Amino acid sequence: MKSLHDVLKRPVITERTTDMMAEKKYVFEVPLKANKTEIKQAVEKVFGVKVEAVNTVRVPAKPKRYGKYSGYTSEWKKAIVKLTDDSKELAFYEGV
Repeated sequence: MKSLHDVLKRPVITERTTDMMAEKKYVFEVPLKANKTEIKQAVEKVFGVKVEAVNTVRVPAKPKRYGKYSGYTSEWKKAIVKLTDDSKELAFYEGV
């Protein structure tokens, strides 16, 4: 990976992931080639918190149609990061 900011593409914010934030679990979209160690280092350096565990999931491509044209969505990888109990919460909604 080039830098720590390249490892974390974007936070995945849905109703389910918002509920997970109460348990100090945060979900990020990451590159397909990123491993758990790189993800842990990136979250700790960028946000200044301690990471307890990292789980990764490869989200498969789904078939989609638009009229007569068919194709697939892109495959992507998400990382579920659990912070330690003494870590501060990540604020994704600060500027809103």
